[in-house]
Amino acid sequence: MNRSSAAASGEERLKVLTSVCAGLSDIEVLEYGLDQAVADLHALGGMIHWAGPVGSREPRLVTASGLPPAVMELWGVTREVIVRVLRDGTPASAPITRPTSETGRTAVATVTAVPLRGPGPPLGVLSVLQDGDTEPTAEQRAFLESLAVWLTKRLARTGANSGMKVLWWPERFADSGLRKALKEVKIGSWDWDIRTGELRWDEPALNMLGIDPATAPHHIDTWSNIIHPKDLPRVMAATEEAIRTRTVYEVEYRARRPDGTTGWMHARGHLVLDEQGEPLRMVGTVWDTTESRVARESAGRALRDMSDAFLAVDRDWRIVFVNLVAERLLGADDLLGRVLWELTADHPPELQAMCRQVAAERVPASFDMRWPTDDRWYHVRLVPVPDGLTLYLADVTDKRIQDEQREAAEQAAAERAARIQELTRALGDAVTLRDVMQVIAVQVLPPFGASGLAVLTREGDHLHMVESIGSPTDILGEFQNRAALVPSAYADVLRSHVPIFITSTAEQRRPGPGGADRTAGSRMDSWAILPLRVPDQPMGYCVISFDRPHQFTSEERTLLTALSGLIAQALARARMYDLEHTRAQELQRHLLPRALPSLPGLTAAARYLPGGTVAVGGDWYDIIPLSADRVALVIGDVMGHGLTEAATMGRLRTAVRTLADLELPPGELLAHLNDLVSDLGDDFYVTCLYAVYDPTSGECSLVSAGHPPPAFVHPDGTVRVLDVTPDPPLGAAAPPLSTHELRLPEDSLLVFYTDGLIESSTRDIDSGLAELTRLLTGLRRGLSDSDLDRLCESVTEAMLPTQQQIPDDAALLIARTHRLAAEDVASWPLPDNPIAAREAREHVRDQLAVWHLDDLVMTTELVASELVGNVIRHAKGPLRLRLLRSRTLICEVADGSLTTPRIRRAAETDEGGRGLQLVAALSQRWGTRFTTDGKCIWAEQALPAPDAA
Repeated sequence: MNRSSAAASGEERLKVLTSVCAGLSDIEVLEYGLDQAVADLHALGGMIHWAGPVGSREPRLVTASGLPPAVMELWGVTREVIVRVLRDGTPASAPITRPTSETGRTAVATVTAVPLRGPGPPLGVLSVLQDGDTEPTAEQRAFLESLAVWLTKRLARTGANSGMKVLWWPERFADSGLRKALKEVKIGSWDWDIRTGELRWDEPALNMLGIDPATAPHHIDTWSNIIHPKDLPRVMAATEEAIRTRTVYEVEYRARRPDGTTGWMHARGHLVLDEQGEPLRMVGTVWDTTESRVARESAGRALRDMSDAFLAVDRDWRIVFVNLVAERLLGADDLLGRVLWELTADHPPELQAMCRQVAAERVPASFDMRWPTDDRWYHVRLVPVPDGLTLYLADVTDKRIQDEQREAAEQAAAERAARIQELTRALGDAVTLRDVMQVIAVQVLPPFGASGLAVLTREGDHLHMVESIGSPTDILGEFQNRAALVPSAYADVLRSHVPIFITSTAEQRRPGPGGADRTAGSRMDSWAILPLRVPDQPMGYCVISFDRPHQFTSEERTLLTALSGLIAQALARARMYDLEHTRAQELQRHLLPRALPSLPGLTAAARYLPGGTVAVGGDWYDIIPLSADRVALVIGDVMGHGLTEAATMGRLRTAVRTLADLELPPGELLAHLNDLVSDLGDDFYVTCLYAVYDPTSGECSLVSAGHPPPAFVHPDGTVRVLDVTPDPPLGAAAPPLSTHELRLPEDSLLVFYTDGLIESSTRDIDSGLAELTRLLTGLRRGLSDSDLDRLCESVTEAMLPTQQQIPDDAALLIARTHRLAAEDVASWPLPDNPIAAREAREHVRDQLAVWHLDDLVMTTELVASELVGNVIRHAKGPLRLRLLRSRTLICEVADGSLTTPRIRRAAETDEGGRGLQLVAALSQRWGTRFTTDGKCIWAEQALPAPDAA
């Protein structure tokens, strides 16, 4: 830091001092300024001396901080520096040394003093003591001098120049020394060697603590043994905290002197660090605060017997006073010195928040809160004081009860009027039967004080329990599958459609289901039996039960009768919805694949989960075998929910399979599907992902029309999400669609899904993709079929924890890729002339001999010869023959022409036209697919059964 920036920093700190010290007394200003000087120079301690009367000029100690015993023993040098600065009016520094046998003398500390200048001679001296031979830097000297000027001006404004109350006033320093001077007041100093544990006190400190100087040397245990046991944990914690955080150490505790007396001590100190920055020593001061404590306690006795609770805390939130009522509220004894938040950890959080706000803003505040120990209400008033905060708590429970009763009476009419409106709205939003029951339980039971609800419907001549909440099974269990018109109060409701209100078990004259003895033994005491009916069709009834006698007022009877009509209509709608929803789900399950095929190219598993609270959607998936062991994978989502979307999904799945059988490239297939969706109308949009995997090369071609990107899990466990921009959804797409080519290694996983799996109202698509990636990362290679099924289960359970939380239906398709072995694939180029057929037959004979498929040589030669001959006559080169040995024997002939061969019926006089008929007769199936540079005609033959031997 340069001199100008240091000066600016010093000016800012003096501005802060001016603001902080605005309300402090003169001695407090000097103490605060001295603390700033000691902290800025990282000093051992410091002093402020005031000049004596004119003619004497003998320095008098006003305040001190630190003063380690080693320095006190060598007070002479320090005094000489202070006297010289008072005389000359200029800053000075000097080392404080003591003799040693090794080096002659060694520096204990370095004293630096600056004058407190007045209109004439200096008014006093500010001095600091630094460890060893360390001297302040130029910036530190400049700050000391600026601080001295600021202190002089600050004291001059209050008239402090006329005199200053000193800590001690010796006749002559040379005769008495610093130790004798400090003995006159209750303040002492100490020096603790952290590494050896040795602790040195000056004489005043020993006198305060009642320690015999003759027992020296003293150890840290000497000090800990005189601390009151109840204060010891807190003092030790503060000591460890100061060492750990390198902060100022300050603590107040009770000292039990050896003579049996007890006194309150206040200790303050700071650390001295070695060259590596590790704690070496701690030096500080200690003073007796017993008298101030006694003064505070005498004032507190007047508050002990207050009828209201009262407590006071210091700035560290430690309790310094608590009266009897407050002790009862806090539920503990011996609260002094304990942190308030440790005692109120289970209390409402607003208590701590308001206390901290008042302490920071220094503005009183008040609020009401329920106190958890006695469950009563208190009016809490917080008042900031200079040393902390006071809390007044007045019991206002009775007043609040009266206010609440008055407010309840005033609001009762408005609430009753709004009840039907709110219930009507809630029932209108309820979709399923469970939703309706939940609305009734929330909207009807609490306002009437009811505890049970049951809905029963009449199915023919018998009753059926639809749902119950909080109702006793000992009564309602008797209704299930019983005759609806067994003589009872319930049967009367079914016949007359008039509600019945039973205020107690004694009021029920006729025996109910199961007999009167069962009703009398129930834990329910009152019932409201409400008929549920829609026009011209009795549905059943709703039973609202009470676990205590309830006298139904005329207003309640009218209101419940009106509510029964709303409930009946809502239940009728819910039953219709549940029926439609169930049928739609069944339809969707039938439209999805019942089982996925296990193919040479891949093994797959899938999951479909319908939405929990909405109609069925249009999510679907499929796996379609293609020629040459290629496989098509498709997943899609018809936007919207309902039977129409489910039916559209089924149509699209059929269309995809049909187009896939034509061996169309992925981009062209989705272009045809886009036309189909566009013909359905402007309200239909579909996202779709279509991929074709070739196990002979590992190549995967895919096209996405507005669908979430697929994920690929490599054999090493890494996960890659395809980072491409998808084309618009089908119905809005504009062909040509973009095709993406990938090459997948053996045992890769393809993970296709719909947006319902990763996206919801509480999770965006990026967060969902990140979670899915985390679940898939690290999967081992070589998963079995059962492993894939369990993987689908674990992914859906992790992404969609419960069925009720699924806002949309979701589909997941995971496929594990396989590669055909190199020895199972054979390929040869053929010349573009008639000898190609002969070479093709030779290649077939040689390769089938290697594969030990001699039984297929004749038919395969004929198939290959006919396919090659067809190309020679009707197409053009280059020609290529390929044989694949898989679950079938596949023979392929590729050429550079786009002409598609077709079987035609040859006349008896035609010389040709029978080749493809022969191929079709010899093969299980055959077909044509287009390639990037032409077409390929293929034919499949069944492999011979393995030899039993």
